[in-house]
Amino acid sequence: MKQLALVLFAVLALCGCETVEPWERGVLAKREMQWQTDPRESSLQAQIFASKEASSGGQGAAGGGCGCN
Repeated sequence: MKQLALVLFAVLALCGCETVEPWERGVLAKREMQWQTDPRESSLQAQIFASKEASSGGQGAAGGGCGCN
């Protein structure tokens, strides 16, 4: 039973693999297909998160948690 479950899991995992042809990459590069459509907005959100968490992780100076970076 465990082997059947393992094989089923492997088959389902491999079904997600897809090759992208060069002429299809233009569609995937569109703005609406990006995880973060506005780089400035994501940078601002990262700065706010870093100051609210009272720590920073490699993207700027350390904050005190008060939001006064």
